[in-house]
Parts: sequence; structure tokens; C-alpha cells
Amino acid sequence: MRAGKPVAKSDGAGLTFTLSEAGAAAWILRFSLGGRRHELTLGRYPDLTLGAARKLAAARRVEVQQGINPAAVMRKEKARKDWTVRQLIADYDSKVMPSLAVSTQHSYSRNLKRIQSGIGALSVRDVTAGDIVGQIERVKAGWVELFTLWCVLKAIFKHATGKKVIDSNPCAGVVLESIIGKRPEVRKRLMLSDDEIHVLMSAKMSDENRLSVCILLATGVRISELMNARREHLFLDEARWHIPSSKTGPAIDIPLAPVVVEWFRALDGLAGDSAYILPARKQRRFDNAGGDANVSKDALREAIDYWIDVHKPNVRRYTPHDLRSTMKSHMRALGVPRDISEMCLNHKLPGVEGIYDVHTYYPERRAALELWASFLVNCQSSKPWNVTPLKRTA
Repeated sequence: MRAGKPVAKSDGAGLTFTLSEAGAAAWILRFSLGGRRHELTLGRYPDLTLGAARKLAAARRVEVQQGINPAAVMRKEKARKDWTVRQLIADYDSKVMPSLAVSTQHSYSRNLKRIQSGIGALSVRDVTAGDIVGQIERVKAGWVELFTLWCVLKAIFKHATGKKVIDSNPCAGVVLESIIGKRPEVRKRLMLSDDEIHVLMSAKMSDENRLSVCILLATGVRISELMNARREHLFLDEARWHIPSSKTGPAIDIPLAPVVVEWFRALDGLAGDSAYILPARKQRRFDNAGGDANVSKDALREAIDYWIDVHKPNVRRYTPHDLRSTMKSHMRALGVPRDISEMCLNHKLPGVEGIYDVHTYYPERRAALELWASFLVNCQSSKPWNVTPLKRTA
């Protein structure tokens, strides 16, 4: 079409052929709805032929008869973002991820990369429940990791519905158990025996790993709390370790028995210039953290597994978390009251008591932990237990 004078020729029933001054030709449908005049561009000529324009105009007139404004529908559709899943992930990463706990960010980032490599190129609008199922089935991982992947998929598409990129979440109705089966039975926690405690406290590991095991056993802290411990939070002259609040629990001061102070001093002497009591052992972690980093919590698990697999000690296979259950169980046997043993593990007291009882029970916890440390020292030396247990209370 040549540029020149604008042209508008009616084909009847509101269908109009138009030609702009610049020479752009298009089919326009003019219609009335609600007492107002409207126009809808059906398509450009010659891409849209006369026959195709007539069929499309007829379909749009049916919508008008049903009270639907096709022009308004088109405007809304154009305003809606047509993102790829990769673009959605980038937006979620910038707007939502910073508000999540650090540990959650790590697990979510790992699975966002999986999603990006799997369905990242798809348009968010085109993703179906079948695509979600396929994404989960493609990943070869354990039940817990696949559960996290499922949660991440639901989260990013919930983000998309919140931004009205899509109207409904394609994860709706997808049942994880139908894809990967029911969750395997959760492994029961161990209570290591006196003999097993004797063996593991003298384990043939590096000093860092053996002392870490002893400290975990003596304090009952979570492995992440020890692996992330900063030297500035250790007040060894006061026999106190401050653990800041995190998603796993509120801030707490851990009273340290004399032998535990000695173990921490030994670790402190091995920490070099790091701000962490347990610095990273791989240069890559230092580089990724900009020059300083704590040891990975997987390092201790791997060290325990290696010790058991290679040295074949007379100890049942255990995890760092089993050391918490071991402490809890033995404390009860030593006469430590249930509420004090729970508070030593930084567990919140149940019910109304947990709401109104704000006392930290620091002296009581110190007595309990020193009693427990004395028990451990006796186990380590294989001496008979001759310390009077705490008096049991109801």
C-alpha cells in the first residue's frame, strides 16, 4: 500500500478497511455497547485476508451480543506481562528471596536453578499442571528435596498470580504423593549408650571434627549453630556462649562447663584469623564468601560417616542431630527436670507456661549442663559414674 490520503471503507456490519497516511492497512471492527461507540483492531492487511477478517468480526459481534467488550478484553491482554518462567524467577529472586531465612534462600536457590534449566524458556501463561509434574519427575533427588522443589514451584507461580501474569496457579491440584509416593518413615532418633559415647569422644578424627562432636554432645546445640558460631559470641572467661536468634529458635546464652570451655579454647587456637570458630576448609568457600567463611555443616556429617565406614567403631551410625536426643535422654536419666532439659535444647515450653514464663533458668541450666559434662568426662575415661544425680521433680 502506498502512503497518501487516509482511507476507510466499510464492508458492512461494522467491519471497516482502513489505510493510514503512512500506508499501514488494517481491519477495524466498529460496534456499540452500553450506549458507547468502540473500535477494535482485528489485524493488519494483507496478513489478515478479507475472508478471515469477516469470520473474526462475526465472532467478536457474538461476544458483543453477550455483553462482552472485545476491545476491553484486548487492552487487558496487552497490559498483561507475557513473561518466561526465567523472567518470573528473576523477579521472584529480587522481590521475595531477600525476605526469606538464609537457610531457606540456599535451598530455594538450588531448586530455582533446576526450574530455570527445566522449564525456564516456557511462557508463564503456557505452563500447565503437566509441566509441573514433568519438572518434579525429571529431578533425581530424595523425598525432602523434591518436597522443597514442589514448594518452590508453588511459590513462584503464586508470585505470578499475585502480579496477574496468570489467573491461576498451575500447581493447584498437583499432589506430590501421586508423583513420588508417600514420604518414607522418619528415622527414629538414637540415644547413644555410655560405651558408644566413650568411643565417639575418642574418635580418630581431626581435632576440629572430634572437638566439634564433643561440643555438640555437651551443649545440645543444633549443628548449624555450632558451624555458624562466631568467635565474638564466645565469652570463654565467663564460660558463656551467646547464640543469636534465627529461624530455628530465639537467642540464647549457653552456660559452658569447664571442660567445654577447654574444648572451645582448643578450637579457637586452630581458627587462625577467621571470625568463625570453625572456618571453612575449602578455598572455594572462602572465595565465594569474599575472604572468610564458616565450615559447611555437611563437612561434619561426612567426617562422621567416613570415621564409621573406615574405622568400623563399635558405634551405631548416628547423625549430629542424634547428639541432641542423646543429651536429652541421658539428662532425664540423671534427674534433670523435663522443662530444664527442654530449655537446654532451646525448645519453647508448651502451652500457657511457654507464653508467660520468661525466666531463662540460667543457673538451673548451668547446673544441668555441668552435671551432663561430668557424665561425659566419666564416659570418656571409662570411670564409674559417681556423681550424685539431680533430684527428680514432678
